Amino acid sequence: MPHIVSVVNLKGGVGKTAIAVNFAAYCGMKGKKTLLVDLDPQTNATFSCVTIEKWDKHAAKKGTVADLLEARGRANAEGTRRDVHSVIMTDVFEKMDLIPSHLDLFTIDLDLASATARERKLRKALQPIENDYEIIVCDCPPNLTIPTQNALAFSSHYVVPISPDYLSSLGVGLLLTRVKKLCDDLEHELEHLGIVISRVGRPATHRETTVAALRKTFGDLVLDTELKERAAVAESAEKNKPIYQMGNTDADREFRQMSLELLNRLKGTK
Repeated sequence: MPHIVSVVNLKGGVGKTAIAVNFAAYCGMKGKKTLLVDLDPQTNATFSCVTIEKWDKHAAKKGTVADLLEARGRANAEGTRRDVHSVIMTDVFEKMDLIPSHLDLFTIDLDLASATARERKLRKALQPIENDYEIIVCDCPPNLTIPTQNALAFSSHYVVPISPDYLSSLGVGLLLTRVKKLCDDLEHELEHLGIVISRVGRPATHRETTVAALRKTFGDLVLDTELKERAAVAESAEKNKPIYQMGNTDADREFRQMSLELLNRLKGTK
């Protein structure tokens, strides 16, 4: 069974997508067959890996994660839908495949309002291929709507990125409580892999106090590595490249250290 890791937060702008994309890319670089699943309708993880033109052709001909979740009634009258093998974009980075997202996920909570087992559609759709991978990384939208619920119900672990500003830190306790309730309701085991402090250095009131409070409250759950706010991270997404190909020594080092910490934590879990 692969390790399946969701990257989740209730707030946007905390570096969630950069962490998901570059952790998945690092796993691939280390020889682990990896799948990145973009569940955010904003499609930022998708466009961090492939061009809009390539995505557009693929979405039209082969589908996206919206097809797997049956957004906008994409299943036909017989209940069939696009096959997961069709939806996957292979080798977007070294040993890393991608299931791209789509804007149609914005309305999926309405589309699936009366659907049965709606939190388990992703698990069911990916079951035929999940054992083809050692690592599966899910990039979630900044909320706990149906796409995030599907990711968590499919995952073995989850990671919480936090930027060191007061408002970001406020929602951590709420997030952990709601994740636990969801898993209890679904009778699903999910392990908290850690908290990543990211985007350090952008304007934030009481930054040092917030970081100290996070480390005191959550202890060893907080990774040692902190990710600085760097232009190279945004540039790598614009160029559809992992940060490791950008020639920025500091950013490269930080993301490698973060990814290694996560992998080491995975090794120590069941």
